[in-house]
Amino acid sequence: MTSQKTKNGIEGEGSYSGTKAYNDSTAKFIKDGKVDKAAQEAKRALDSKEAAELEAAEAKGKAGDTSRPK
Repeated sequence: MTSQKTKNGIEGEGSYSGTKAYNDSTAKFIKDGKVDKAAQEAKRALDSKEAAELEAAEAKGKAGDTSRPK
């Protein structure tokens, strides 16, 4: 499949440049050894006062609710 860019740089459904940027930044995050630190920070957050808020946000996301909190 090839990228279908128009004159103004807008891509069709499925952004190839966005996917590439995401994949590149994810690979760099892993290569830079940041995964363990991020996992430890996430565990601390889940063991903190904000755990209920994080779990509610996760449930909302799993349910497909994309609205922002008021």
